[in-house]
Amino acid sequence: MNRSNGSSPDWSITRGGQSGPTARAGVTAAAATSDFLQLDPRDAPRGGLGDWLARRIREAIADGRLTTGSRLPATRTLAAELDVSRGVVTEAYRRLTEDGHVAGRGRGGTVVVAVPPPPPTRPAATRAACAAPASRPDLFTAPPDLGVFDTLRAAPAHVDLTPGLPDLAAFPRAAWLRAERAVLAGLTPSDFGYGDPRGTPALRAAVTRWLSLNRGIVADPDDVMIVNGTAQALRLLVDVLRAEGITDVAVEEPGSLGVRQHLRPLGTPPVPVDAHGVRVDALRATGARAVLLTPAHQFPTGVVLGGGRRRELMDWARDGGLVIEDDYDAEHRYDRPAVPALRAQLPEHVCYAGSVSKLLAPALRLGWLLAPPAYRAALVDAKRLIDLGNAALPQLVLAHLMASGDLERHLRLIRRHHRRRRDAMIGAIRTYLPGAVVHGAAAGLHLMITLDARTYAGSDADLAAAALAHGVKVHPLSWHTQLPHRPGLVLGYAAGSPTQIVEGVKVIGGLV
Repeated sequence: MNRSNGSSPDWSITRGGQSGPTARAGVTAAAATSDFLQLDPRDAPRGGLGDWLARRIREAIADGRLTTGSRLPATRTLAAELDVSRGVVTEAYRRLTEDGHVAGRGRGGTVVVAVPPPPPTRPAATRAACAAPASRPDLFTAPPDLGVFDTLRAAPAHVDLTPGLPDLAAFPRAAWLRAERAVLAGLTPSDFGYGDPRGTPALRAAVTRWLSLNRGIVADPDDVMIVNGTAQALRLLVDVLRAEGITDVAVEEPGSLGVRQHLRPLGTPPVPVDAHGVRVDALRATGARAVLLTPAHQFPTGVVLGGGRRRELMDWARDGGLVIEDDYDAEHRYDRPAVPALRAQLPEHVCYAGSVSKLLAPALRLGWLLAPPAYRAALVDAKRLIDLGNAALPQLVLAHLMASGDLERHLRLIRRHHRRRRDAMIGAIRTYLPGAVVHGAAAGLHLMITLDARTYAGSDADLAAAALAHGVKVHPLSWHTQLPHRPGLVLGYAAGSPTQIVEGVKVIGGLV
């Protein structure tokens, strides 16, 4: 089989071995149809049977004939029904898997895991109103408010390239269900009562093992507090730091708009980031007693905090500074070795926050916070007053996934998925945005691109608005800056298929 273009020569397709003028599209003149989607291989173009089969299944997923959870026929069964070689069906299923439409479930077969949203249908007048960037002033012409991400998520689009999501179609449903059953089977009635606001002992112990193996952090379960994601960790820290008299938390420039929103009750003086990470001399100049950093993979530039800067930062912290380390993307790396967490080097001066939002799914709302002893009791009190602690059952299931090795296996799987999608985005940028400069390609779930005046003369907010009007969601770089910066976009690649990624970048390239 010719795998370079997905087509198959006629002689490799028919079971009976017929070829030449009596065979059409690589099938016999008497080829059978299949009850599955009423497929008839005689409809396929010559030499393109694999492409045709993958396209027909994609169409069935898009129009609702195949819903999430639907099981595709076994490759041998479908090949026999269509009177084609099994390799044709295998190749079509492989393409659908790479696109994120289906996934292999072992003995459970091949299952539909992602159903694309239908294209939005709007009256002609509404479509015309959406054609201009100014049609969404709440999103792109006014300063972003607290609901800006919710508004963008709700906006209809064909391609979503917003950053911050992993491959949600790859969520390990079977492993999660196995772990949930195992956990429920072992629970006693008392386990369903109120628990420790710091989190279940099982998950706190599992987190310490995970951080030791993956981030070089040596900690005790008593050092760990389970939180509703990094967002809650930051909110708890805001209240505790204000009570300590800390009024400013310096932030990276450029840096996450979402982080600044969570720190909103405090001042957030910007500290420039260069090729080596945050500039510690500029940090000292702000006079801030605390700083929030993303040292393993700076958002949005992708820069790693270099060794020299780490030493400068440690000196600043020993002089009385506090580092809040958001380790949001540390596991997702492709072309560079792991770097240790700051917490591993300076435990007494670092509040460390992590979560499984980028590793499993944001919907789980599970994360952890490790704070120096001076802040620990106040943080636990704040957590107790907010919600009495996270729900116990999801914590125990996650602890089981960590202990069983299923989470590590899932990480290896999605690294492969994410790397393929990153490569697809880089290739598309080279083709359709040749004037763009790409930042942060070695790790993470997104790329940042910047555009010079010769490439694009407008604002990145206008470009993002125009992209949305054409069905593509992106973040303008200006959302994540407080100081003047050249125009750019932040593009997430993990949640979309390679085909969608190329399509989205092509649209942006046309607008530029």
